[in-house]
Amino acid sequence: MPPASGALAFVGQLEVALVFLVNLSDISRAMAIPKNKNELLQAIDMAYERLKIELLTIPPELTAAAELEGHVKGSVISVNNLLSYLIGWGELVIKWYTKKEAGEAVEFPDTGYGWNELGRLAQKFYKDYEGHGFHALTDRLEQVVSAIRDIVQQKSDTELYGMPWYKQWPLGRMIQFNTSSPYGNARARIRRWKKARGIH
Repeated sequence: MPPASGALAFVGQLEVALVFLVNLSDISRAMAIPKNKNELLQAIDMAYERLKIELLTIPPELTAAAELEGHVKGSVISVNNLLSYLIGWGELVIKWYTKKEAGEAVEFPDTGYGWNELGRLAQKFYKDYEGHGFHALTDRLEQVVSAIRDIVQQKSDTELYGMPWYKQWPLGRMIQFNTSSPYGNARARIRRWKKARGIH
């Protein structure tokens, strides 16, 4: 999709998001830990729509500026890096799921990385998308979120929350850990940066 068309589609989705956020009871429900498929979908949708609203008011010329709190203590990243991070984790969820469904061995969190190397993995995500602009990244994140929602839709409550999927964690929790939770964290980082920058 050409960047201009992607930008228009993104703005259109944000207009829907503004309406979606009006219901405060939905917001409070989305903040709770999901326990079934519907709650998980609501949590993903709410966190993602709230993030998109924050992205809408970022001046395009600042999206590549390394000024946000990074994922490694003492580091700074750009909005584009932050989007790359969210895309990277989302794509890992899809990779994990696809491999497990095919009966293949899965290396968690990713091939060549341990759970004690998440800072290095974050750097990989930044590198993977360093040539992509803001609108290309928001388009890709939209695709990743849609693909993860499709996975959730295919599963029953029992498949999502009634059995271990990775160690003690059910599939639903593994999805939440890498979607709604980091979307909320990303939104908080952006809001702190905006406040310091005087962006409204």
